[in-house]
Amino acid sequence: MHIEFRHLRTIKAIHDTGGLARAADLLNITQSALSHQIKGIEDQAGVELFVRRSKPLKLSAAGLKLLAAAEDILPRVADLEAEFAGLIAGKSGRMHIAIECHACFEWLLPVLEQFRKAWPEVDVDIRPGLAFDALPALRREMVDLVISSDPEPLPDTDFTPLFDYEPVFVASSSNQLAERSFIEAEDFADQTLITYPVERTRLDVFTELLIPARVEPAAIRQVELTAVILLLVASNRGVAVLPDWVVRQLRTNSDYVTRPLTAQGKTRRLFAATRADDTSRPYIAHFTRLARQEAVKLQRG
Repeated sequence: MHIEFRHLRTIKAIHDTGGLARAADLLNITQSALSHQIKGIEDQAGVELFVRRSKPLKLSAAGLKLLAAAEDILPRVADLEAEFAGLIAGKSGRMHIAIECHACFEWLLPVLEQFRKAWPEVDVDIRPGLAFDALPALRREMVDLVISSDPEPLPDTDFTPLFDYEPVFVASSSNQLAERSFIEAEDFADQTLITYPVERTRLDVFTELLIPARVEPAAIRQVELTAVILLLVASNRGVAVLPDWVVRQLRTNSDYVTRPLTAQGKTRRLFAATRADDTSRPYIAHFTRLARQEAVKLQRG
C-alpha cells in the first residue's frame, strides 16, 4: 500500500468537516477529485475507510486507524517544514561553540543570554571538551563557532575580530612585586605562576612574554576555575596573568594589585572562527555584534 501525505490530509479533512463537499473546499480540490482519491486509497488498502450512507460521513475502523496515523504524522511534518523554512529565512539553525579561552566564560554567558532572547529557535550549546581541538572540530562541523585568539590561515574558514584585550598581571598586595609599576619577564623567575590547565602556546603570558624572553617561572600551578586562581593569588600562593575583563573588579580590592606586562603593556585580539559559508548567517553575525558590545561593557566596568 502506497500512502502519501495528501491521503493523510484528505482523511483528516473529511473527519474534521464531516462531509466530502466541505472537505473538498478545505483542500481546494473538486469533490469529484476527492472521491476518486478516496477510492484509490481503498483499492490499495483493500478495505473501506468510511461507513457508507452515514450522515455526517463517518470513518470505519480502518479509516480511524488511518486518521490516527494522520494525526501523529502531519504535525511532525508541519514542524519539520517550519524548521526548514526557518533555516531558509535565517531564523533558526545551530550554533555550537568551542572555546580556546578559559576566561571567556566571563563575557560569553551574558552574550548568550541576550542571544537566546533574540534567536529562540537557534540551538545553542557550548562544547568545552573540544577546547584543545577546536579548529579541527570546526572544519569537521562538530561545532559552528570557535572563540580563539590564535587565527590560522585555514581554507574556507573566517576569523572575525571581536575585540582587543590586555593580559594583566595579578598578585597579592603583599607580594614582593606589588610595588612595581609594570612587570617584566624576569620578574616571574622566582614566582609560582598559576594558570589554566592548557598548553603554553594557548596562554598569553607564555606566548607574549616568557617564551620570547626564554624565562621560566619558579613553578607552575594549574587550576581549572578563575575564582580559585584569584583565591590562591589573594593568599599569595602565586601570581597570575588574566584578561582585563576578568580583573576589572579587582582594581578597587585591597587584596590584589594589577599591573601591565612591560612598560608598554600587551594587547591581544579575540576572534570568532566560523566556516566561510556560515559567517554571514544572520544569527552568527548578530552573535559577533553582541560579543563586541558585552566586551566593551566589561572592560569599562
